[in-house]
Amino acid sequence: MLPLSGVTVVALEQAVAAPFATRQLADLGARVIKVERPGAGDFARDYDRTVHGESSYFVWLNRGKESIELDIKSTADRAVLDAIIDRVDVLVQNLTPGAVERLGLDAVTLRERRPELIHCSISGYGTGGPDGARKAYDLLVQCEAGLVMATGTSEEPSKVGISIADIATGMYAYSGILTALLQRATQGAGATIEVAMIDALGEWMLQPAYYSGYGGQATRRTGARHASIAPYGPYAAGDGALVFLSVQNDREWERLCREVLDRSNLVEDPRFAHNPERVANDAAIRPLIEAAFSRLGVDEVVARLDAAGIACARMRTPADLLSHPQLLARERWRTVTTSGGSFQALLPLASIVGQEAPMGAVPRLGEHNDLLRAEFLAPRDVVGR
Repeated sequence: MLPLSGVTVVALEQAVAAPFATRQLADLGARVIKVERPGAGDFARDYDRTVHGESSYFVWLNRGKESIELDIKSTADRAVLDAIIDRVDVLVQNLTPGAVERLGLDAVTLRERRPELIHCSISGYGTGGPDGARKAYDLLVQCEAGLVMATGTSEEPSKVGISIADIATGMYAYSGILTALLQRATQGAGATIEVAMIDALGEWMLQPAYYSGYGGQATRRTGARHASIAPYGPYAAGDGALVFLSVQNDREWERLCREVLDRSNLVEDPRFAHNPERVANDAAIRPLIEAAFSRLGVDEVVARLDAAGIACARMRTPADLLSHPQLLARERWRTVTTSGGSFQALLPLASIVGQEAPMGAVPRLGEHNDLLRAEFLAPRDVVGR
């Protein structure tokens, strides 16, 4: 028995945030019924065609789900959706602002009929306020939360290279649903959950907001370096490869100087005495480190840093992740199928020892149309529900 075996979720979802949340639920054994637009489906299906002809976004986010095409403005299809909602434990939606209210699928309406239902709404900016009715996408929320201004180089701000606002939101929705399921199991009541992208990413942005807002300092963009810790970032080895390292405290700085750089005199240098001084004089630290690294190849640099207990990393590409030696050694990959072929997917982070995640197939658009219609339109005593 997986942790969420017996839990059924209906998802009126698209793009990234809600599908990311419901995929976590599917990985824990929940049955997830994905409602898609007839003939078109979740628009993330068409973002690209890189994984055996399917979207890299879609295969990442939708394994282990069932797909049914429903025009929820159609009387007949709405009857199917209503029959599904009458039997599920959780409803998740991230439709455009105001859509569920117009359709009578909002939490107030549905939970009046079924108080035990867990209803989770994901939006860009939450309910009310001057931005409540605005559409929101990942980059736009990165801008509004201050992340773009804090990312990039001194010359140019930059977005984060992944859908970080969506992912943050999806994870909070996932944890909120798990919390609500626990509450229902112990207290018997359902729940209404609202998760806004601006809130999720805002939480993640509080440290730089505090540092700048309370410290009275303008936001510093430092590329791959750290704005408030030094040394922290990329340094060139003698073979041209980049090694990233992080010094977190004065003890580590001393070990770096004595055991890696062979520059014990730097320990007593007042410019580098403590982290605030090192941050202020970071421009002087880089040439000192790279002068020492210039005599060594990347493997030697990493070996010396590891021996000294200094955290470090090699620069890898996204494609390198698929063959990362640590993930391979720990057998973190599993094969997932699509209609066009198979691909490798990481095991869920919340895996429980002794329980194998289902890692189900990625559904074709409308793959489960007939089965789901037959199941949910049949009398309950016929299907045993």
